[in-house]
Amino acid sequence: MHIYIDFHIHTALSPCGDSDMTPNNIVNMAKLKGLDAIAITDHNSCENAKSCIEAGKTAGILVIPGMEIQTREDVHALCLFRNIESAMTFQDLVYNSLPQLKNRPNVFGEQILFDCRDNVIGINDRLLLTSSNISFNEACNLVKKLNGAFIPAHIDRNSFSVIYNLGFIPDNLPIKTVEYSKYEDLKRLKDSKIIKPDYRFIKSSDAHYLWDILERESFIDVDEFTVSNIIDVL
Repeated sequence: MHIYIDFHIHTALSPCGDSDMTPNNIVNMAKLKGLDAIAITDHNSCENAKSCIEAGKTAGILVIPGMEIQTREDVHALCLFRNIESAMTFQDLVYNSLPQLKNRPNVFGEQILFDCRDNVIGINDRLLLTSSNISFNEACNLVKKLNGAFIPAHIDRNSFSVIYNLGFIPDNLPIKTVEYSKYEDLKRLKDSKIIKPDYRFIKSSDAHYLWDILERESFIDVDEFTVSNIIDVL
């Protein structure tokens, strides 16, 4: 079956995310736009994923817990998990690898934590908008050990992408899916021959504002409409 997706969405926990990116605003906007499943992928953190999953159950949107990690090489990758427990285990590994620096809200923005009713329950004062000390290869292998999906993010961009920063996607890694930006033309990207044609390509929004969330335009085919089956496909 086709399911319409957007697997790269930030909440207001990401310092560059708008304050309106609350759990209920996100899942209800996704529903208005006709999506079936989304992923919450804040910068180097999963702390708002559980609240979004709970809000998604109320709205009728399947929410996958995830993270957009920034690796040692300044490469962004989406890390999607089958359950919140695996996501939080990975978060602990990432937190332990981040520099012990405080966020500067006046420079980067607030990092807001919500409950499932959009109440503010805290502020994360750890600097999230920075590189971890986990390499691209290490991050992929750690996610795979947790039975998750590791997806190089916005591979078409000239910043924070594996192609731009490393020049290639390592062949030895078990990567099946890559993400391209919503403004990129997939045919042009494939014709450029910088990416092997046997990857699965998904389009995502990298939404930091509600209006950025994708319309009903990007889909994958699954046998079962479950988080586990989606991760298997990816």
